[in-house]
Amino acid sequence: MTEKILTVSEINREINDALKKHNGLWNCWVTGEISNFKDHIPSGHWYFTLKDKEAGIKTVMFKTRNLTAGFQPQNGMKVSIRGSIRLYEKDGSVQLYAEEIYPSGLGALYLAFEQLKSRLAAEGLFAAEKKKPIPRFPSRVAIVTSSTGAALKDILHIARRRNPLISLIIIPSAVQGEAAPAEIVRAIQRANHYGKIDLLIIGRGGGSLEELWAFNTEEVARAIAASYIPVVSAVGHEVDYTIADFVADLRAPTPSAAAELVIPVLNELQDGIRYYEEKLKQRIQNVLRTKKHKVEELMSNSALARPGWRVEQSRQNLDYLSTRLVEGMTGFLTEKNGILRLLSAKIDLLSPLNILGRGYSLAYDTEGKLIKKVRQTAAGDTLSVRLSDGTLICEVIDTVKLQASSDSNVKRGLP
Repeated sequence: MTEKILTVSEINREINDALKKHNGLWNCWVTGEISNFKDHIPSGHWYFTLKDKEAGIKTVMFKTRNLTAGFQPQNGMKVSIRGSIRLYEKDGSVQLYAEEIYPSGLGALYLAFEQLKSRLAAEGLFAAEKKKPIPRFPSRVAIVTSSTGAALKDILHIARRRNPLISLIIIPSAVQGEAAPAEIVRAIQRANHYGKIDLLIIGRGGGSLEELWAFNTEEVARAIAASYIPVVSAVGHEVDYTIADFVADLRAPTPSAAAELVIPVLNELQDGIRYYEEKLKQRIQNVLRTKKHKVEELMSNSALARPGWRVEQSRQNLDYLSTRLVEGMTGFLTEKNGILRLLSAKIDLLSPLNILGRGYSLAYDTEGKLIKKVRQTAAGDTLSVRLSDGTLICEVIDTVKLQASSDSNVKRGLP
């Protein structure tokens, strides 16, 4: 016998590997009816058989996964399950390892929900960095919901109780049914077109998945993502999650909670204002007290303590400088007067008039020229002789020129 003999473990391993290579058996959706359900205690794992009219498959859902199921399966219940087909090698049984489970009939909606959720998440519509900040103190809030629904009444009641000064703008819209998605989109666009709204709440009260489905549509999700106004989703009850919740800038578990989250309490705001007003007063008083102390310190330790001191000192300096100036000017003038007197004396000594006083005279011709030589005159010329006390008008009778000897001077013809 030459053929290889396989062990049971080897066969099961081969089967399991083959199952893993089959993409269609991984992360797939399976629908069927629950049979032989067992909630294993204490592990908390669920074991049951998922079957239809012709076949069945063992199914296990571990505790870590079934905690999020939101309902308790029962025998005979039709469900839709997302999971993977693998071989439990220990006993060679093929099993469905469930990741998610939903009651049947809603499976298609859940599947569509998950697919849209995955696609929009991949596009980044849920990214935290794209979330717009929620204003802490909105003055005008728009509400997109049914005008007759309980959600609107809850929001209005809470908003008025918390802060009646905030303006509420109601934009009516259908919130369930075929027309709801388009009306919600138009309402969001109207709010953005209005342009004077600080915050937008969209939502409705609780209901079935079908009733909330408008908030799971792609058109509503993209309208929320495109809104310039921060959007708060307030859909259903606390356990209801919609695509709108993931896209919105803030998810409120209920419409009432939305009003509680975004409407600040007026009394608290007023208390806050009074608190900060008091703090501001204290700060101002502290600053003024510090400045006043500084001024007092400067006044006690410097010239500021005697405001007239600098004036008096300046006046004293002015008197000193004035005295110096007068003394300087007096000395200058005295010196210059002395020089003038000296020059005047010199001038007097050089003055012809002074010479005339000593008995000399000066003769001028008729043209006023000083006669210095005998040859400048001739007999018959008229001369003016200037004396110290007047002038003589004389006629030259004759001219006598001095001889070479100085002691033989002879005056002739002089009147």
